[in-house]
Amino acid sequence: MNFDETASGEQRKTQLLELEEMRWNTYESTRLHKDKVKAYHDKKLLKKEFRPRQQVLMFNSRLELFLGKLKSKWSGLFTIIEVRPYGVVELFDPHSSTLDRSWVVNGQRLKSYHGGSIDRLNTIINL
Repeated sequence: MNFDETASGEQRKTQLLELEEMRWNTYESTRLHKDKVKAYHDKKLLKKEFRPRQQVLMFNSRLELFLGKLKSKWSGLFTIIEVRPYGVVELFDPHSSTLDRSWVVNGQRLKSYHGGSIDRLNTIINL
């Protein structure tokens, strides 16, 4: 045992500094790892660019009773009226029978339509 207060105090300060340095190195390596993982995932994201009068399909994420396994969750053939900031898109449904045929959706729910015919499937479930 070392009863010299100055020597034991200096040794304790050195140990605390080493502990702080190890903590800082761990923090730095964790930050570098997070940055690498974020860059990897951001590289895999596809940027969606929409223009007015472009035709799109919309992902239907609403929970429906007795949803069929093979039923497509992509609905529509909608026309874009306006593209707003932060990915907000205003859609127009030319086949709708209601008076208000346009609404606003998140652009992440849309994908471009490249042609072909779309069969509009209407399902009626009597409860």
